[in-house]
Amino acid sequence: MKLDRLSRSLRDLLFTLEAITAAGAGFRSVTEAIDTTTAPGRLMTQMLGAFAEFERAMIRERTMNGFAHARQAGRHLGRRPSLTGPQRAEIIAKVESGQGSPAQLASLFRVSRSTVQRVLRKHRERQASASSIAN
Repeated sequence: MKLDRLSRSLRDLLFTLEAITAAGAGFRSVTEAIDTTTAPGRLMTQMLGAFAEFERAMIRERTMNGFAHARQAGRHLGRRPSLTGPQRAEIIAKVESGQGSPAQLASLFRVSRSTVQRVLRKHRERQASASSIAN
């Protein structure tokens, strides 16, 4: 087993290795040639654990920076919306004119009923905030 797969943080790694030692066993990593039953092996384990934790932190930091740059560039992150703007407008118009229930419209547009209800809820919230501003 690779050492960096044993735990997510140095603290967790040390607790895991302590539990292994308390059980009367030792940990041996064949890929890193580490044996925790010896003092040099324990030292190497701790150093590699610290490096692995540092590497995960750097990957996370780079990922977050990439997300921030994408947002600044105006790119949408995440799943694409299941309904386009005109489809949402059509759903709102049909419900307001009584031409369909949320369940029927969900079937028509091939989305879940909760998606249709979410569209309607956002529309009502916009209407409520617009009317409170007008008053």
